[in-house]
Amino acid sequence: MKIRMIAFSRRGCVLAQKICETLDGHDCEIYSKTSSDAEGTIKVDGPATAWTEESFKVSDAIIFIGATAIAVRYIAPFLKSKTSDPAVISVDEMGKFVIPLLSGHIGGANDLAEKISEGIGAVPIITTATDIHGRFSVDSFAVKNNLHIGSMSAAKDISSQIVDDKKVGLVSDVPILNGVPPELDLNGNEDTGIFISYCASKGPFKRTLKLTPRCHVLGIGCRRGVPADRIEVLVDETLKKENISIKSVRAVASIDLKNDEPGLKEFTDKIKAESLFFSSDELGSLPDIGFTASERVKTVTGVDNVCERAAYAASKNGAMVVKKTSKDGVTLAVIREPVCLDLMRW
Repeated sequence: MKIRMIAFSRRGCVLAQKICETLDGHDCEIYSKTSSDAEGTIKVDGPATAWTEESFKVSDAIIFIGATAIAVRYIAPFLKSKTSDPAVISVDEMGKFVIPLLSGHIGGANDLAEKISEGIGAVPIITTATDIHGRFSVDSFAVKNNLHIGSMSAAKDISSQIVDDKKVGLVSDVPILNGVPPELDLNGNEDTGIFISYCASKGPFKRTLKLTPRCHVLGIGCRRGVPADRIEVLVDETLKKENISIKSVRAVASIDLKNDEPGLKEFTDKIKAESLFFSSDELGSLPDIGFTASERVKTVTGVDNVCERAAYAASKNGAMVVKKTSKDGVTLAVIREPVCLDLMRW
């Protein structure tokens, strides 16, 4: 997680460094907006508003060391959506209280606040309803398990019902470990419910929140200069035939010869998947699980198959569900990774 901190006093700068030590393993940068000594920090010469705007674009989390009102004023012009805004946390300069202000669940501000509080001996001030009532939080569960949230409006309705002591239905196409929280009903008798599936279907409830596991890897090969829409056509046709949701795609993989291919990058960015590239040596060294070999492809790329091998290389213990298929200069293979969810851990 990339974290930016800003302090407004000498004492705040010292606390920021302590927080940074607490968050070991994260990419932390400490900034200061003060005339006092701020050794070990990056000086903010311009307006803090401009710093905040930039931080919204480049950070996963922003921590303000100072009065909460300062943080609120600076972030207000840049709020967009709970699905895209970074986590924002306010910590008083004495280090007594840690307050997640924004993106408590999806952005991870609540968990980050708990970790900071434990590290500096502060009190976390958590105000999200499901947390203070100790109830199942569907958006926290989704984020921690890498599930695509189909509708934030539906997620809000689910949370509201849970807080109001109403049961919410649950139907899942993937295995569930260790039972389900008491707020959820597997009998499916409710009008509102959660549907967990990597299939393209919408779900069984009148008001359905679709959670899609990101468990598929696409291996793609293409001729030089193939546009994104041609890649998209083959992917859409193939996934539709297999009843696989595009939202379930975790990564797009290919050979490193294609890492500068504009059409492939545009397509991957559009579906918001991770890009992974492998050398011909890496692809060629994989154990042969029955890859579709082509001498022509080997002559061009140095390996006998790109799409299947790349998908396999990028997957985590996955199984091939679509072997090499091709159309208009594009080849595609699809691997499905195993999914098993524990609803008791959220």
